[in-house]
Amino acid sequence: MLNIILFGPPGAGKGTQSEKIIDKYKLTHIATGDLFRKHLGEGTDLGKLAQKYMDEGNLVPDEVVIGMVDEKIKDTQSSSSGYIFDGFPRTVPQAKALDTLLEEKGEKIAGMIALDVPEEELKSRIKERGKTSGRADDQNEAKIENRIKVYKDETLPVANYYDGENKYVKVHGVGSIEEIFSKISAEIDRLK
Repeated sequence: MLNIILFGPPGAGKGTQSEKIIDKYKLTHIATGDLFRKHLGEGTDLGKLAQKYMDEGNLVPDEVVIGMVDEKIKDTQSSSSGYIFDGFPRTVPQAKALDTLLEEKGEKIAGMIALDVPEEELKSRIKERGKTSGRADDQNEAKIENRIKVYKDETLPVANYYDGENKYVKVHGVGSIEEIFSKISAEIDRLK
């Protein structure tokens, strides 16, 4: 199985590139946002537990998030040729928990592909996306800056973790969608 993490700050193009990677490599997409929506919408036990934390204004604990990821893998493992993790893991403890979860299934992360995009380009892309996304946080300069700051402070250490595991690859994320995808594909082909 090929298991990769697509990584990068808000506006780096992860969503766009994920779709292309899934199509070419036939990977199963695991995005925590999708998992939250599914569990909350279906009112599962994990969804109810997550809702309880969110209602109190707290972050959903890693154990709950990992539980959702584990369930998704169990549901799709027999039919999947691998996974692309998008927006997850967001913290080093989540990365370690994911590694443990995969090891228990005889699997591992092949690599983390990080889209590297200059901050001004990120802001420009997010604002442009905001014109069509309808997301208020895509249209507010202060919220955009805060999302980038949170990424740098809280999520960037995950890249350092995988770099320490010799599983980190940086891809220049500026250019046409096809040019960037070509660079990503070359890196994925090296991981296979």
